[in-house]
Order: sequence, then C-alpha cells, then structure tokens
Amino acid sequence: MAEIFPSRRVRKTPFSAGVEAAGVKGYTVYNHMLLPTVFESVEFDAAHLKQHVQVWDVSCERQVSIKGPDALRLMKLISPRDMDRMADDQCYYVPAVDQNGGMLNDPVSIKLATDHYWLSLADGDLLQFALGIAISKGFDVDIVEPDVSPLGVQGPKADDLMARVFGDAVRDIRFFRYKRLAFQGQEFVVARSGWSKQGGFEIYVEGTENGMPLWDALFDAGQDLNVRAGCPNQVERVESGLLSYGSDMRRENTPIECGLGKFCNSPENYIGKSALEAQLRDGPDRMIRAVAIEGETGMCSDVWPMFADGKQVGQVASAIWSPEFQTTVAIGMVDRTHWDAGTVTEVETSNGMRRATVQKSFWR
Repeated sequence: MAEIFPSRRVRKTPFSAGVEAAGVKGYTVYNHMLLPTVFESVEFDAAHLKQHVQVWDVSCERQVSIKGPDALRLMKLISPRDMDRMADDQCYYVPAVDQNGGMLNDPVSIKLATDHYWLSLADGDLLQFALGIAISKGFDVDIVEPDVSPLGVQGPKADDLMARVFGDAVRDIRFFRYKRLAFQGQEFVVARSGWSKQGGFEIYVEGTENGMPLWDALFDAGQDLNVRAGCPNQVERVESGLLSYGSDMRRENTPIECGLGKFCNSPENYIGKSALEAQLRDGPDRMIRAVAIEGETGMCSDVWPMFADGKQVGQVASAIWSPEFQTTVAIGMVDRTHWDAGTVTEVETSNGMRRATVQKSFWR
C-alpha cells in the first residue's frame, strides 16, 4: 500500500514521537489524525496484548465538548439513550442517529458536570452535526474540539502499570466509570474503558505538552511488566465483537441492527425516535452476527458478500485469521432469514468463495 502523504490535514498526535520511536509499521487515518495499526505484526501484537500490557495512542478519538445551560437538552436530541440515568462519574456509550434512525457515530460520552459533556468520537464529523442542531434550536451551549487526547493502557497487567503511575486509586475505578487523578501537577480524567476486552484504561490527556511526559512515565514504570506500544488490534477486536463504525456499521444501519437496541431507551423526543421505535416493535430485517469462515482468507479490507442458495443474504466487513481459535473470525450483517446460530452460508472472500457458519456469540 502507498504511504500516507504528510500534511496539516492529517495530524500527528501528542504521542507521535513515542509511537515512531517504538517502531510503528503502519498507520490509518481516523478523524483526520494518525492512528497506528501495527508494531511487530498484527498476530504478535494480539498475542502480547492478551498476556501483558500495551500503551495505545488513540488520540484520534477526538473529543466534542458540549458545555452550557442547554448541554443536556442537546445530548437528549443527539442520542436515543436515556441521559437522565447517567451518573456523575459515568461514561456512556451513546449511539448518535439521523432522522431515519441511521447511525452517524457511536461515541462514548463522559459526564464532566451537569452542564458539560465530552463525546469521544468514532471516525466521523459529529461536531458539525451537534453544532448544526444547537444553532437551529438556539441552544445556549459552547461546542468545541478541546485539546484532549486519549491514551489507552490495555491488557491484563494494565491495573498494575496504572497503579504505579497514578496510585492505587485506579484499582477502584469501575467499568465505564472514571476518576480525576493527578500526574505531575496535572489532573486527568482516567476511565476504565478501551477498545479491547483484555481490560484497561483510557487517560484523557488535557494539553498536548503533557503527552510525552505521560508516555515516558508509563514505559519507565512498566519495564518489568513487558510493556510495549500497541494499538487497536484487528484480531482481538473481531474475536471480541467490538464494532467499528464505518466498517461494520454505517449510516444505512440502525443501532438495533447493530445489536445496540438496549441503548435506545430514551423517553425524550430524540432525533430518529419514530423510526427506531417502529424497528424495536417489529424487529429488524438484518443484524450483526459473529461468523466463522473456513480457512485463512486474508484480512477483509472491503465488503465480502454472503450467499445462500445463490442469493445474497448478508455481508462481512471485518474478517481476519485468529491463531488462537484457528479460524477466520468475522463480523457479518446477516439477514433475518439466515442469522440463526449454526446457519451455513458462503462468503465471497478475496481468496475465493468460502464456507461460513453463523455463530451463537463472539469468541470473547
């Protein structure tokens, strides 16, 4: 693949110097920013993540800050999730949808105060959407992208590493909750969250100048824990069924089709409510499913159609060989007629047609 041409539009991050020194071998562009994709190899990185601890530059999870007297009113319009249930120290997964219930993004919201929220974005320009709604409604809110860059610490040794840098208070943080913890005279939001199922944290680093001091402190503290630089890993995340907006789901999909119906529980008149309520009542025609594809197919970089009896019954947008489970693990959007566990189909992969079986659940 051709190299990414450097420009001001494709931004480096506060941790780029550390990422480069760690020997990054590949990048993608996510929210106009560099996101590492591989260090040693995808397979090696996955195995290491499952055993040790990694530090991830996920600055590309850009923040949209919504602050002001009407912040909660705007949040209730953007997402079908019931925002009134959100605790003061909580992080919320909040699908954002259009007027037809189509997914626009699936950010994590951090409640900083009753009138201040951050939206930690998947790949997409949700800031403009929020700004447009606020302007059209005349809401009293300030919407900006703050100088906040998340840094992930993921893996089974994450608690030990984080305790050495932030103190034992990190061990008490519950899943999808956060604490404000001190580091070198600063105070950062530290959440128990991250895009892996190996456990870990995301540190919301405020101020670009604080990026490398924190990066270096984590590596200095974790040498005996076999700490390495890492990144969201395609093998581990597909095994775990962690969905990627833009790949596994897009605007043509609703949260219900993506298995996110439990987050469509708001009593408010949010954007897209009538469409989602109708689908909740009648059920979707297709849904996300785990799919095992026979043999090594290579990594899926485009949509692979799924067939049964000569008719397309779905598609796969994420697939990769799993050394641990000895199959090609995949995430499919499968029609109702063929989404039951055990259903056998065929997927047209980049290496030809392969037998595929719908699974009862993901591998993790």
